[in-house]
Amino acid sequence: MILHGYYRSTASWRLRIVLALKGIAVEQRAHHLRRGEQRLPAFLALNPQGLLPVLELDDGTVLTQSLAIAEYLDDIQPEPPLLPAEPVARAHARAIAQLIACDIHPIQNLRVLDRLKALGHDEAAVRRWAADTIREGLDACEVLLGRYAGPWCLGDRPTIADATLVPQLANARRFGAEGDWPRIAAIAALAATHPAFLAADAGAQPDAE
Repeated sequence: MILHGYYRSTASWRLRIVLALKGIAVEQRAHHLRRGEQRLPAFLALNPQGLLPVLELDDGTVLTQSLAIAEYLDDIQPEPPLLPAEPVARAHARAIAQLIACDIHPIQNLRVLDRLKALGHDEAAVRRWAADTIREGLDACEVLLGRYAGPWCLGDRPTIADATLVPQLANARRFGAEGDWPRIAAIAALAATHPAFLAADAGAQPDAE
């Protein structure tokens, strides 16, 4: 399998964590977002949205959307599972992942920030937009996580919620979003000692700058 991604793409980062948790080896191909390589015809032939990540299967099948790909990987290799066994806990794990992947990340990703600049907003205003979006989302995430037992988002092992949360914290740092998030901070500290999260970290990737 081939994972098409970019070292700083948090959506790609989620999948690197999932792959590392499951011990699935893939070839990685980098597409530099800042240089617009995701808009080249060769990449658009894989994903007409021009978005990362893409997982290319051995038979040439192409999968898009990070959470959908994560569930596919969970289907083909169920251990260790990305979701808790209990139905309500499974729903909670998906909710945390979607809060980040659907409600925070899309509003502060490169495509939206570039559009804001094209509409005449200066760099400082765009960075404030990103920071405010992240802060508001993580404030809500902190409250939700306080309802669940740790040390991870939902119990004693990482789930899709953790794989989605940890990369988003890199964006929080990049845009200067700060808040009172003790539960999130504890999860981040735990991830910083976990081999799968360390292997998936942006700075550990071959295309890191």
